[in-house]
Amino acid sequence: MRLLSVSDEVIDQLQTANLYNRVGAVDAIVGCGDLPPSYLEFLVSMLNVPCFYVHGNHDAPEQRADGTVLLKPQGCQSLDLRVEQVNGLLLAGIGGVLRYRHGDFQYSEAEWQRRLLLLSIRVMLAQQRYRQRLDVLITHAPPAGLHDGPGAHRGPQALRRFIERFGPRYVIHGHVHLNYGYGDQSPLQHGRSLIVNTCGYQVLEIEPVAELSKARSV
Repeated sequence: MRLLSVSDEVIDQLQTANLYNRVGAVDAIVGCGDLPPSYLEFLVSMLNVPCFYVHGNHDAPEQRADGTVLLKPQGCQSLDLRVEQVNGLLLAGIGGVLRYRHGDFQYSEAEWQRRLLLLSIRVMLAQQRYRQRLDVLITHAPPAGLHDGPGAHRGPQALRRFIERFGPRYVIHGHVHLNYGYGDQSPLQHGRSLIVNTCGYQVLEIEPVAELSKARSV
């Protein structure tokens, strides 16, 4: 399965009629936050594949040229605190960042813990139903100590614990722009999970592995 993952930056080279020539055939799009709704809508309209997204801390309603307001990307599905099986892959998502000021989609460490408890229950039920491990976790924030940075870009400790518990094969996040200088942002293997910073975009090829035995017992 080929995934187009996007976050944080509108890439002009993707917002053209030549999009297919640039990324090739993909099976789904995942949005990791801080993007205008119309951008995700454009990608879906050009590639004609499902799109799953979570919110970033800078997501806001978008005003169109005709004066209408777009609250969320039409034709796309929020994956926040949800689990979906897509083309044999088990996907889950959680949006937002660790709170650093007042604003939407920002949560304290305690709130992260509560939200991830709910997601944990849903992941366990999905693993039992489909008899497979969690393949992909999409987030906006990176986990604590893995691709994160200081201040507003600290990652939640609760998110790191969740990743270490469930061992998703891929953790795809945004939030930390590549020009921030917060250390090496190349894909990082942490335990059973590959941590991928998708600021801008990435095209990932992920093969289904339907073996629950490879996931930690929960």
